[in-house]
Amino acid sequence: MGNLVKLKSIYLDHAGFTGELPSTLGNLRQLEFLDVVGNGINGRIPLSVVNLTRLTTLYLHYNGLNGELPLGLTNLTKLKSLGISYNALSGAIPSSLFTMPSLSEVLLNENQFTGPLTIHNNVTSSQLTSLSLSSNKLNGPIPNSLFKLKSLVSLSLDSNNFNGTIKLNMFSKLRNLQSLYLSQNSLSVTYMYSNSTLLPKLFSLGLASCNMSGKFPYFLKNQNELMFLDISNNRIEGEIPNWFINMSVENLNHLNFSHNHITHWETPQFILPWTNLKILDSSFNKLQTSLVVPPVSIQYFFMSENRMSGGISDMFCDFVDLVVLDVSNNHLNGTIPSCLTSFSTELSMLSLKGNNFHGKIPQTFLDGNKLMTLDLSHNQFQGKVPKSLIKCKALEVLNLGHNQLSDRFPFWLQNLPELQVLVLRSNNFSGPIWQRKMIVGFAKLRIVDLSFNNFNGRLPFDYFKNWRAINNEIPRSNNSKPLYMERKEDYYQNSVTLMNKGSEMKLMKILTIFTSIDLSNNHFHGEIPTSIGDLPSLIVLNLSSNNFEGQIMSSLGNLKQLESLDLSKNKLFGTIPRELASLTFLSYLNLSQNQLTGPIPQGGQMATFQNSSFQGNVGLCGFPLSMKCEQSNDEKPSSSDQEHESSENGFTWRSVMVGYGTGFVVGAIGGYFIISKKPNWVTRIYGRKF
Repeated sequence: MGNLVKLKSIYLDHAGFTGELPSTLGNLRQLEFLDVVGNGINGRIPLSVVNLTRLTTLYLHYNGLNGELPLGLTNLTKLKSLGISYNALSGAIPSSLFTMPSLSEVLLNENQFTGPLTIHNNVTSSQLTSLSLSSNKLNGPIPNSLFKLKSLVSLSLDSNNFNGTIKLNMFSKLRNLQSLYLSQNSLSVTYMYSNSTLLPKLFSLGLASCNMSGKFPYFLKNQNELMFLDISNNRIEGEIPNWFINMSVENLNHLNFSHNHITHWETPQFILPWTNLKILDSSFNKLQTSLVVPPVSIQYFFMSENRMSGGISDMFCDFVDLVVLDVSNNHLNGTIPSCLTSFSTELSMLSLKGNNFHGKIPQTFLDGNKLMTLDLSHNQFQGKVPKSLIKCKALEVLNLGHNQLSDRFPFWLQNLPELQVLVLRSNNFSGPIWQRKMIVGFAKLRIVDLSFNNFNGRLPFDYFKNWRAINNEIPRSNNSKPLYMERKEDYYQNSVTLMNKGSEMKLMKILTIFTSIDLSNNHFHGEIPTSIGDLPSLIVLNLSSNNFEGQIMSSLGNLKQLESLDLSKNKLFGTIPRELASLTFLSYLNLSQNQLTGPIPQGGQMATFQNSSFQGNVGLCGFPLSMKCEQSNDEKPSSSDQEHESSENGFTWRSVMVGYGTGFVVGAIGGYFIISKKPNWVTRIYGRKF
């Protein structure tokens, strides 16, 4: 390529190229246009690129480029568009960029640039119209010299570490500004409440997490052209004024005022007026109103975590483009419209959890629907699981827990090819969960909670043999970034509440590698299926409060990923298998209230558990119980033999003491919390690092 000295344009968008950009690129002195967006290009940007003095457009988006921007970019005096977003560039952004005479577009978002934003005062002649630096690691205050970039039309500084106080009226100096994004920094945005002319007419405004407080911001009153507005995660309180209802009625497309302290509409609303609204998020407020009806254009409707009452209008069945409907955790009541499960083949997520709905779940799920998440938990639904759910071939999460459903186990659910999470907890289900001559197996099921029902019967030894998603061993990696159930959109994430390590824990994002089986508080009897020992990726196992008999099988030692094991309140007898001591991630163990006997295995994680893990077994002895184990002289090994045996198993008394400390660390750090940035709308995640 370096020999094509008369070449003027290179357009290799998503062409599948890999490797580094060649230094011979600098030989193409006639080159005016270079676009290699969306390839596998890595390494540094070659220094020779500064020789391309005729270049007007340089697009390197969506690659794996790293290192700093090359020195001498100011040589490219004809450059108009510089786009290197979605890479891994680092270092400081050179202030000389803002003095380049022809440059009108700088797109450096989604990189790892650091340091303050430095703009010299001699930029009054700048032609810059678009500046996108979002999702980097820039810090410090926003410089006053920024407001000398008079030609700016679009400014994106969101998702950085900028700090300090910024007066909103400063942006009135940028009379051409149409898009402004300051969200997700450590900024405090201040403004005079009575002034409605602080800003030029904008199309997009992002002020999420900007420490704004007080009444609904009056500076929005004259923003009649807004298409995008995000003022979420602030401390705005009180009512939504009437003037806001009349603002940008025909243009507003995306509205997010979630995570504030807003209580009501100044004038009660039934139907919202924004005729082209597609996304509305008013979740996590204090709205004490009836459920408003959005326009028919709506696609994403979030009203969760408020105090709304009343029912769901039949008008929701007109929203044929609706993808997400989330009205969870309110005070809504009544029966749900029968059309609510059949009005839209686009519906991907329906969450009515945490309300007071009653009656039967509609039987009207349609063929060809795209439903991926159905959460009706924590209501008062009665009757049976609707068999029309079998039409939901894309269903991944089904949560019907904490209702009043009376049914047998819905075996037909195993025919849903994508089902990963099944929660039937706290209902009135009864009968066995297996049938003779029927192979029970779920292809992708990873989380199952059938606890607090009236299920009964024996479980055959091979019951879990065909639970393929848990059968596959998933090694822990050094990658500290957890993986979650994939979504094409970033507008919502699944959540589920499970018993984990003796407590209810809410997973606000569901790890793709989190696995859990909870059959507790039922009436199962017989021996625990030996096939449980063939689930190497299992993390949580709770079989407590049943009538299981027999011995604890040694094959539980195969569950190398296990963090939580609860077999309490059964009729298990015999000794505790010493293989449990080899489970290095086990941080919660409850074997209490059984008929176990003999010495408690020592070493490893076993040294971290308290009396409560073993109480109610009168035949147990040894640490941590006060009951000492008796040994005859001919059975008691010598101290050297003990040390040798412990060493062979990877444990010595020194490692036991270390294990006592590190065992707690594994258990405590294994369950960690992440605070995720808006606009993912989710704040708390329970999981562990892999």
